[in-house]
Amino acid sequence: MTIRSLAVQDGFGVGTAPTFDHRRMLARLRPLLPIAAVLCLSLLPACSTPVRLSAVPKDQEAAATVAGMTGIRYWQKPDLALMQQDAADAYKREEDTFAAAGNTGPLPPANFLAISGGGEDGAFGAGLLIGWTAAGTRPEFKLVTGVSTGALTAPFAFLGPKYDEQLKAVYTTITQKDVLEQRGFLAALYDDAMADNAPLRQLVAKYVTADMLKDIAAENAKGRILAIGTTNLDARRPVIWNIGKIAASGNPRALDLVRDILVASAAIPGAFPPMMIDVEVNGKAYQEMHVDGGASAQVFAYPPQLHLVDLSNKARINRERRLFIIRNARLDPDWADTKRQTLTIAGRAISSLIQNQGVGDLYRIYATTQRDGVDFNLAYIPPTFNVPLTEPFEQHYMNELFNLGYELGRSGYNWQKTPPGLGASPVPVPES
Repeated sequence: MTIRSLAVQDGFGVGTAPTFDHRRMLARLRPLLPIAAVLCLSLLPACSTPVRLSAVPKDQEAAATVAGMTGIRYWQKPDLALMQQDAADAYKREEDTFAAAGNTGPLPPANFLAISGGGEDGAFGAGLLIGWTAAGTRPEFKLVTGVSTGALTAPFAFLGPKYDEQLKAVYTTITQKDVLEQRGFLAALYDDAMADNAPLRQLVAKYVTADMLKDIAAENAKGRILAIGTTNLDARRPVIWNIGKIAASGNPRALDLVRDILVASAAIPGAFPPMMIDVEVNGKAYQEMHVDGGASAQVFAYPPQLHLVDLSNKARINRERRLFIIRNARLDPDWADTKRQTLTIAGRAISSLIQNQGVGDLYRIYATTQRDGVDFNLAYIPPTFNVPLTEPFEQHYMNELFNLGYELGRSGYNWQKTPPGLGASPVPVPES
């Protein structure tokens, strides 16, 4: 189950798009497409596409604001200055919190966590985190970032072990019906996606509550950062949302916006509808079309353009930093007997392109960490995991993958110190 939406490289991002099984869906739809075309031609205007407000004009994109909030996201080059200032402000809050607790001396090491996309494979990362808690060695993270399924995991990971049970429930008790509703075959021609993600929106609303938002704001006040990636499809740019700033804003629309961002980050183009986010420019209403963050960056920690080491030296900050990446995917080749059919060949080629691109993304992140003196640590699904996935978000598959991640985390995960191909040792798998 590996066909994926095509990735786009730009701005802050490095990565691939999440897993979703279009092949079976396309195989079912292919014989019906000519019939659908004839029906729609004969029934016009009965067949119509969804409508939207105008996209923000290109020369006004930087001025667009969401829900009356400013400074809550980064996506233009000038936003690097804002990101630098936010990082400096967060460091000051962290220093104040450290001192208020009666501590003296330098701050402890800063731990960063980056969680990738991967659809139902997000169960691996959830299990690994909770197993890490059970091992008693899971640190508190200064920065947590997430994309797609990683975006759904990130708030729980950010808030720590007290949210482990909720995180486990998300990845072990749901089924396909809790994530999507398949639409009719005409959706391929006249709708914005093959499935409706209304169930996913309800699931997000169930867990991302006003109380969770208060907890995120409280951690933001301590100098910790939670960031989620989406893709602005109009601008074809990645967007990094500072969820902690949104939570701390006190804006009455903050909770709805956070929920929208999480759903947008998981909105696989073509599979799920895009999230239309209302914005304003000089009092005029527009809409931005946001989709899966994996269309820009499958996993990110901080933009390479930030030059963390230079900023630290300039501010005279001497601090140990560690980056932990959870790649919710296998990194070994996925063999298949490919049928000689156009859609199958195209889908297989795109899947191959994105998998290999994802490995290259890890190399870019690795190069950035080596430049900045950040300790690199990578986890991914081992090649020994061979439980078949018969449908998207199959509960048995997700439970098996969660249990594998849990056992690896509980037994003390052997984090890889380099991307694959640079001499990393195989990931140990616990005996059954």
